[in-house]
Parts: sequence; structure tokens; C-alpha cells
Amino acid sequence: MALSVTLWNEFRHEKNMDACKEIYPDGMHTAIAAYLEKHTDFRIRLASLDEPEHGLTQDVLDDTDVLTWWGHAAHHEVEDEIVERVHKRVLAGMGLIALHSSIHSKIFLKLMGTTCSLKWREAGEKERLWVVSPGHPIVDGIGECIEIEHTEMYGEHFDIPAPDELVLVSWFPGGEVFRSGCCFTRGAGKIFYFRPGHETFPIYYQEDVLKVITNAICWASPVDGPEFKRGNVEPLEPLSPAS
Repeated sequence: MALSVTLWNEFRHEKNMDACKEIYPDGMHTAIAAYLEKHTDFRIRLASLDEPEHGLTQDVLDDTDVLTWWGHAAHHEVEDEIVERVHKRVLAGMGLIALHSSIHSKIFLKLMGTTCSLKWREAGEKERLWVVSPGHPIVDGIGECIEIEHTEMYGEHFDIPAPDELVLVSWFPGGEVFRSGCCFTRGAGKIFYFRPGHETFPIYYQEDVLKVITNAICWASPVDGPEFKRGNVEPLEPLSPAS
């Protein structure tokens, strides 16, 4: 059965910022969706901040195998009830792909438990994302590095827990480096943070970036694992009387 993927986007910059509107007139999430629809058999759903319940009703989340998240200017507007709903689904096995500035989204902060603070600079400089885990499925079909001609810089120290796996590391001409492709597990859910995606550059039309997102969705998809019994249980074997 095809994976069910929900692409969530704040979808404010594309409406309010001319530079972003010109590049992504229908939203960054639609650019990602167009690639996925062409190259995969995923069932794609779009959702955004200004929809009722931010487009993330319980029914939608229950039918979502992997959720991608892009947010920046309106993290504070995401209702805590929805954050809790997403958090429970991740712990239960739904995958989450956090993109670019989603490091400061309520859901990513809740899952990481740290400030997720970092250095940044908007100078339109080059980025090289070096593959540091060449056998990882998230970089299947990718060369030894990805070059993005113009982007926003993110730099260390990046205040996150140590990733379970580090897949990509970025270099910038100003001398900074950044952990740009990070894998985490929370409960039964897998999380991938992927740095590229500044709103005023056409990064979500770049094929190798989209290929990483596609691979990450496949990697983060739920597995048909066991259901565990928790709480007070009967013994599996007869117990000897206490001496």
C-alpha cells in the first residue's frame, strides 16, 4: 500500500513576501508535492497553518505515515493541542521530516527537549552538504556532496541532542559548518532534520534536495512492529512461591 504523506507548510511567506511569492506562488509544499507526485506512488496531502486545526485533524494524522513540516515566522500560532496531537502520533510511529527553520517549531522543540539555537546569516552564500554516512538510505542516489548556489547560513553550535545518526554536514564560505542531516528516534517514530529550504531561494526545485526528502520519507515510514503490553501484567511463566 502506498505511503500516505502529509506536507505541512506554514504558508505565510508565499502570501506576504514578494521574493518568496515569485519563487513559490502556490507554496513551498506544492513544489515538493509536484516532485513526489512525479517520482513516487505516495498518497500526497497538503496542509497549512490557516486551515481549521491547521489541517491536522486527528483523522488526517491517523491516515498519515510521514509528516513533513516547514515553519518559520508563525511558530507561536500553532495551537498547543495540535502539537500534542502530532507528538503522540510520532511516538506511536508516524515519521516526521523537519525542514530548514522548523528547528524552532513547537513540535521539534518538544521532541528534542533543547533550545535548538544556532548561528545564522542571510548573505545568499554557497552551501556544500557533505555526505558523512555514505551507506545510509537517505543519501541513496546522491553524490559525495550537494551544492546549493545561494542560501542562508546556519552554523554551529546547534543546540540539539546528539543525533542517532548524522548523515549530512554543511560547509559555508564564511567558515561555518552545520549538522544538516540528522536522524532521531522518539518512541516508535523516526525523525529526520534536513537543513536546506530558505524561503527566498528556489531550493525546493533542486533535484538532489528533493531526492533526499523523498529518501527520508521512505526511511521514516512506520514499520509493522510489535504492540507492547505495558503496566501491570501476568507472568509468562509460573512463579515459584516466595521463600
